[in-house]
Amino acid sequence: MNDDPSSPPVTSPPPTYFVGIGASAGGLEALETFFSSMPTDTGLALIVIQHLSPDYKSLMVELLSKRTAMPVRRAEEGMLVEPNTVYLIPPKKVLKIFHQKLLLTDIDPGKGINLPIDIFLRSLAEDQGEKAVGIILSGTGSDGVRGCRAIKEAGGMVMAQSPESAKFDGMPRAAIDTGLVDVVLPPEEMPSRLVGFLRRPFTTPADRSSLLLPDEDGLTRIFSLLREQSKLDFTFYKPSTVLRRIERRVSVCQCADLREYVRLMESKPSEVTTLYRELLIGVTSFFRDREVFDLLAGNYLTELLRNAEPQDEIRFWVAACSSGEEAYTLAILALECMEQLQRSINIKIFATDVDRDAVLRAGNGVYSESIAADLPPGILGKYFTHRNNQYHVNRKVREMVVFAPHNLIKDPPFTNIDVMSCRNMLIYLQPVLQQKVFEFFNFSLKPKGLLLLGTSETPGDMSDYFEPLHNKFKIYRSRGRKHPSIEHRPLFSPMVDMGRSQPISRFVRSAHVASMRDEERMLERLLDTMAEEFVPMVAVVNESMELMHLAGDSAGLLRLPTGKQVNDVTRMAERDLSIPLATGLQKVFSGQRELKYTNIRLQQKNGARTVQMHIRALAGKRGQELLAGVFIRDMPSTKPEAPSEHPVYDISQEAEQRIRDLEQELQFTKENLQATIEELETSNEELQATNEELLASNEELQSTNEELQSVNEELHTVNAEYQTKILELTEMTNDLENLMSATGVATLFLDENLSIRKYTPELSRIFRIIGTDIGRPFVHLTHTLVDADPLALVSEVARSEAGVTRQVQTNEGGGYLMQVLPYQVGGGKPSGILLTFIDIGLLKSTELELREASAILSRTQELAGIGSWRLDLPTQTLKWSKATCDIFGVSEDGFPATYEGFLALVHPEDRDRVAAEYQEAVSGRKHYDVVHRIVRSDGEIRVVHQVSNEVLDDAGRPVASVGIIHDITETPGLLCKSCPRARDAAAIVEPASSAPARPRTRKPRAD
Repeated sequence: MNDDPSSPPVTSPPPTYFVGIGASAGGLEALETFFSSMPTDTGLALIVIQHLSPDYKSLMVELLSKRTAMPVRRAEEGMLVEPNTVYLIPPKKVLKIFHQKLLLTDIDPGKGINLPIDIFLRSLAEDQGEKAVGIILSGTGSDGVRGCRAIKEAGGMVMAQSPESAKFDGMPRAAIDTGLVDVVLPPEEMPSRLVGFLRRPFTTPADRSSLLLPDEDGLTRIFSLLREQSKLDFTFYKPSTVLRRIERRVSVCQCADLREYVRLMESKPSEVTTLYRELLIGVTSFFRDREVFDLLAGNYLTELLRNAEPQDEIRFWVAACSSGEEAYTLAILALECMEQLQRSINIKIFATDVDRDAVLRAGNGVYSESIAADLPPGILGKYFTHRNNQYHVNRKVREMVVFAPHNLIKDPPFTNIDVMSCRNMLIYLQPVLQQKVFEFFNFSLKPKGLLLLGTSETPGDMSDYFEPLHNKFKIYRSRGRKHPSIEHRPLFSPMVDMGRSQPISRFVRSAHVASMRDEERMLERLLDTMAEEFVPMVAVVNESMELMHLAGDSAGLLRLPTGKQVNDVTRMAERDLSIPLATGLQKVFSGQRELKYTNIRLQQKNGARTVQMHIRALAGKRGQELLAGVFIRDMPSTKPEAPSEHPVYDISQEAEQRIRDLEQELQFTKENLQATIEELETSNEELQATNEELLASNEELQSTNEELQSVNEELHTVNAEYQTKILELTEMTNDLENLMSATGVATLFLDENLSIRKYTPELSRIFRIIGTDIGRPFVHLTHTLVDADPLALVSEVARSEAGVTRQVQTNEGGGYLMQVLPYQVGGGKPSGILLTFIDIGLLKSTELELREASAILSRTQELAGIGSWRLDLPTQTLKWSKATCDIFGVSEDGFPATYEGFLALVHPEDRDRVAAEYQEAVSGRKHYDVVHRIVRSDGEIRVVHQVSNEVLDDAGRPVASVGIIHDITETPGLLCKSCPRARDAAAIVEPASSAPARPRTRKPRAD
């Protein structure tokens, strides 16, 4: 193997194709699989572009050398690319190709994100054109997308690894989403498909034969299938472009000839869609040819916006917008100019394309990360939001652009356009279509309106209607002249129907096309000569009533209508001739081959004129449009004509028939219009829904990951750690939200500006708050609290940094414990306020009920003369009710709080018995039920009856003793005669009653 790049073999032929292979994370496995199956004698040159770490030595040469017998070289400056050789990009370098030689430059860290795959593939497309092949293997991000677009534009082929076989499907999926990938396969199947593509016919210009050209039926069928599925006729596209792309699809699909490819299209509708996208060539980018946009913004757009009135609407039209990059570019330029001029002007940009899928993608405004390399500094962060490894166009830019499907050839153009852009589309159309498109542009543009074309496009025959402002960058200004069909074209000149299929013979070589045009001119001259000799007037009309050709004298028969000029022969005809002409043409085109009218009277200035009209369908080949010839001649007025089998024209009958036909046509038009309106309304609703989704987008700036193209083990580890942290944070957030929901505590979080940051659903019971209130100031909220000002409390806590607790009540009767606390982060200065509302409504109601029950019990005891007490056994603390204090004749605060203090009030003769009874009750042998005497504080002796029970804990141990006491001095009969204590009561009451009694003072009743 010769490693000296300066001395390549002189006799070595150039590679048949140059294959650029892009790979990133997970790409090593795919590369090894690919080269293990790749033959060594294909004549291909394979250049591998990887995202290599600048800090580690690459071992790719050694690794791939084990998988293939082809020489594997690390690229060097000026190295000539040879066939059957593998070249690898070195670390810290950017690789390009120029005139079959490799060029290396150092990576510039100041340029931001580095996309080495895009850079090489774009240079490969520029250098090799149709001989370029791009392959995208496993990797993250979107590197390679721009390169694939460039290769497709140059006529090359693109392959991508199937996402399910890729370890990381970011790069393959991004390439597939562009719709430009020809083949999607796993790496082990790619070599066989690539070799099959090379061995197909039509692969190289030297091997191309004329097999496609004579197969007119096959081409007709292909165009028919395309029109059936896409509603677009490619007949007038440039033959060289159309045939080249059909040939390439035949090779990619490995079909033997055109007929086999037609059968494939008929059995596989997806192939029709693929060919349709191939022919549309939807390749574009942001700020494509940046010098053009710099000049447009710096000179012409700034002048246009400076001179505009505030109430004016500046209208742009971007025709053939593809995926929308150019439309958004103009919107960004307009915003930048308005910011520079410090003016606010209403700008509306209409972006149209015949491809509905492309229009839908453009309307979404979502692009891969590779657009960062196309945008000027500062634009990306200003007008785009990075989310989910994609860039989203910001709402302000998106609202300026209206996307819609539009056929530039058939659909009516927009009007009052100030700036018109149609770049790199007209070069694919034949001159006859280019002429019509430029007529539309001339009609759409305002006087002095700007027209921006591609670098290879010019107005051609319409140069008199557009003033060149910059010849290199193709910027023109409308001169505001009339439509060329009015100013220069003769009144009845030959016309061409742009919207209908033409013979496929248009796709023959240029010499044959020129000979056919000479033949057509010769036939026109012959027809004009014969018309002057034999027929006063001959007209050729198509199915749309358009005048295609006119020969002979049309004076007194056809005239130029007033108003907007049209080519409708029925409107050009004289008034008395228009009805029979329209009726007759309609019948002939409906299937009748021939029709004659006689005795048609025309009112002229010099008297009446009687003519005869003969309408006949013209013969044609399959695929040609329907045409009819109209022959009109004067009838002799001197002698009557013999009776003829042809009908005599009856104006009343024909007028009635014509009215019915027009009414049917009007009804059909109304129905079509209504269907169109409904479809438009549906589209508007879909666009509105898309806009609403975009309005909810987060416009916060995020930093771009500039190391995406250098994914390595360290990045995998960091990503794994981040994923773990995110998972933990997610779980913690979920736990916190579930905890807050489970507690049922109404909580409100305010930031340092006292704006709403977060809240729990329970808060809606107190404040009138909804989800859209997040971010609003707290002062905007209304509440249902009574005699409370939460805003004042929040302001106080924010000022003092000390929490506040209040009991508050709502106007519905609910009670809450409100806490206003500073929101602490890391122990520093508070960064917000936290409000919590604990529902204490049940507690308050229970407390009220308990208070009422206690009052009732106390009142009941007072009325019944019964007191109660409670003795806490561990502490021997005794609590008495008010009624008990009255029985003992002591005040509430002077009553002894211990059991010993109670025994001191018991009559000395009964103390031992009462103590014994109490001990037996505490030990659990029996209940405490005793009748004894007490000595009141005034010395009076009274007899009381006490009963108590023990309160046990969960283990069955007594923890308290509760009981009641009743004064039975005057009423010993309250005890039942059978009660064991009745006898004791009788024995005690008699001595007590015989003792000197002192007057007893009772407190008056409260009621």
